Amino acid sequence: MAYDFQIVVDCTEPHTLADWWAETLGWNVEPQDEAFIKEMVAKGFATDEETTHHRGRLVWRTGAAIRHPKTDQRVLFQFDAAAKTVKNRVHLDVFVGAEQRDAVRDRLVERGATFLWAGRQGPHSWLTMADPEANEFCVT
Repeated sequence: MAYDFQIVVDCTEPHTLADWWAETLGWNVEPQDEAFIKEMVAKGFATDEETTHHRGRLVWRTGAAIRHPKTDQRVLFQFDAAAKTVKNRVHLDVFVGAEQRDAVRDRLVERGATFLWAGRQGPHSWLTMADPEANEFCVT
């Protein structure tokens, strides 16, 4: 039996990082239902402290998600007060093609990413980078 899954990224600023990755991948930030959030607070299932405002909208403080525009692929950015301190054990590979790799690296650095190193194994090469919260990923 095959299972669906989502990738979850712990981060200190889930809404900001979701925006960054949505722009990076050309995906969409998943909208949050303000009316539902208000209803949950009004009914006592949540508190105002569990919410925040991002880009002028009421959202859940603890997370934001992005979705591929044509599939059900989803990445969730989940609040964690601890900043990243060690190397990732799992990372994303962003496939852009060899002819675009350097230009994409430069655009991502302009938007807050950090270029870490270039790697190569046989005919395959990639650029290892870090997003604005230091989560590693590769551009290949």
